[in-house]
Amino acid sequence: MSTSSDKAAKKYIVGVDVGGTFTDVFFLDEATGECDVAKVPSTRPDQSVGFIEGIRKKVDDFSELATVVHGTTVGTNALLERKGAVTGIITTKGFRDALEMRRRDRPQTWGLWGQFEPVVPRDRRLEVGERTLADGTIHEAVDADEVKAAANQLLELGAESVCIVFINSYANADNENAALAAVREVWPNDHIVTSSEILPEIREFERTSTATLNAYLQPPIGNYLHRLETALGDDGFEGQVLIVQSNGGVMSVDTARRLPIRTALSGPAAGVIASAHIAVAAGFPNVITCDMGGTSFDVSLVAEGQSALSAQTNIDFGMVVRTPMIEITTIGAGGGSIAWVDRGGLLQIGPESAGSNPGPVCYGQGNDRPTVTDANVVLGRINADRPIGGKLDRLDVEAAKKAIMVHVGEPLDLDVMQAAEAVIRVANSKMAGAIRLVSIERGHNPNEFAGMPFGGGGALHAGALMKDVGLKNALVPRFPGVTSALGCTIADMRHDFVQTLNGVLGDLNVTQLDSQMTGLAGKGLNLLEEAGVSFGGIDTVFELDMSYMGQTHTVDVALPIIYEGGATGVSEEDIREAFEARYRQVYGRPLDGIAIRVLNLRVSVIGRRPKFDLSLLAPKGDASLESSHLGTRQVWVDGAWHEANIYERLPLPVGTIIPGPALLEQPDTTIFIEPDLTGLVDDFGNIVISRKPEA
Repeated sequence: MSTSSDKAAKKYIVGVDVGGTFTDVFFLDEATGECDVAKVPSTRPDQSVGFIEGIRKKVDDFSELATVVHGTTVGTNALLERKGAVTGIITTKGFRDALEMRRRDRPQTWGLWGQFEPVVPRDRRLEVGERTLADGTIHEAVDADEVKAAANQLLELGAESVCIVFINSYANADNENAALAAVREVWPNDHIVTSSEILPEIREFERTSTATLNAYLQPPIGNYLHRLETALGDDGFEGQVLIVQSNGGVMSVDTARRLPIRTALSGPAAGVIASAHIAVAAGFPNVITCDMGGTSFDVSLVAEGQSALSAQTNIDFGMVVRTPMIEITTIGAGGGSIAWVDRGGLLQIGPESAGSNPGPVCYGQGNDRPTVTDANVVLGRINADRPIGGKLDRLDVEAAKKAIMVHVGEPLDLDVMQAAEAVIRVANSKMAGAIRLVSIERGHNPNEFAGMPFGGGGALHAGALMKDVGLKNALVPRFPGVTSALGCTIADMRHDFVQTLNGVLGDLNVTQLDSQMTGLAGKGLNLLEEAGVSFGGIDTVFELDMSYMGQTHTVDVALPIIYEGGATGVSEEDIREAFEARYRQVYGRPLDGIAIRVLNLRVSVIGRRPKFDLSLLAPKGDASLESSHLGTRQVWVDGAWHEANIYERLPLPVGTIIPGPALLEQPDTTIFIEPDLTGLVDDFGNIVISRKPEA
């Protein structure tokens, strides 16, 4: 039993983000208010090894850890690489192929073939007799013996997990629950999922896909979390582990085991949460986050300090997940993305990545194909004598030059410097396209937004992206290489629920709706209480998906309810006014004389975790621009060499102006300020990059 002195010893909150190349760790010492960072190569196939190594970089005694918050790519990788569990499906007779038929779409728009292999092949998708009508009436009760026979057949086929998904179970889950009880009698583990538990929402394919992918991830995520908890416990850890969700909130390990699909974009979501918090504090409520890691480039838009949530996301073709996720666009343009010339003689970047092992050519670990990082090294933008990550003493510049010349320069008839710059320009072009996708193509003016580059490589490309897209500034956070890990430490705990109503306003039973609202809110509050986490406050948000009758698409309508327990007090008039206001905001004006449809109820319960004061990150001491100067280095920019000043970034005091060309070095990244740009250290230690005034 822990004593008060034991609790006093637990002083660290640690955020850990595991990426495809590096594992990033952010340490907050609550006793002193000091922050620190660590960066180590990710370890695959077992990410828990790198996880523990990263924490050991700064903390020897794991009993000092109060809370560890984890953003993980285990679920994402399992989906993208098709390395989830052997899964089976038990479904309603006649609906065996819903997962394969999807929405009758195909991977490529043009052509005669639309080949697609679902994660569960047809022989492991079994049918049983049962039927629930759309109004919730049980037309045919399920036969428990038939369900057991199907479950046994799946076990014979090697299934580790099973998903029970019946038609219209969102309206009445009785048949699914009866089938669940039957399967539990014969199934050897707890990896059993019902669609009504995962997504009690209309749309058969989306519900089938989401529930099936949850079952597909339960064994690998469960095994990983078990290894992680065991490894932490073996080192003396007695605190709490929280897992970042794709919606930007965190959840307990038990919830993550039960609902692993909510970790699908865990790491990138933490980066967006951190970026929004840092940007708002720095006076930039409108930012476009640019997370450049070793494998990918993730972009998200934050408007007025709020990140956008998407109700549905395609992890890959045919892998539809209908659960709230932060809207993130991902492309294969990370530091480890491989440069290659296609058969048409065009230079391409990615999507294949060298990862952390073997890594870029300059790592000297066996790869001979050039990457974006190799190009940055050859151009002088990365210091070959100070590689990040802590495992290498020096980067091999000559090997990087040779690889770029063989694979890019010779095929395109370019010299080595032209070839290296071509690699960077193509990578920048791909990244700029992703930024335009989330801004211009969605009606936002980039000139009203600042770019926020982070990840190990983002700050090397900040200036180019500013100029390519027309962003007004770039805001480089204090620890860009570990921003996602920092986001883990400040993310709120959040639980989202949905329930299909499928009624017409006017006929809707408002008393029943109030009961459903309070019921889902109560489930969320119970989950917050069970997590044992201290909150600064709890918010409950109620929304309805609504439309006019005959319309396919709905609008999300927030109800003006401040929930403090008990009845919500919702009324038909409140719903109508909220819908018409939202419809006017989206489409210009509401319609007259058409019935209003209420499709889904959505409830979000958010436990606000305390945020540490970002001024703790500000540089301290009496350093100056001159005392932080490390020397100069030749850097290739726009077809010519430029002499760039090199500075130790972290000691630079608040208010320091850094004219370009300049390179700012720190343990987790390098910042490149181009010749026509200038940097300013703000009150929180961020670097604000702007265009130089015209002479």
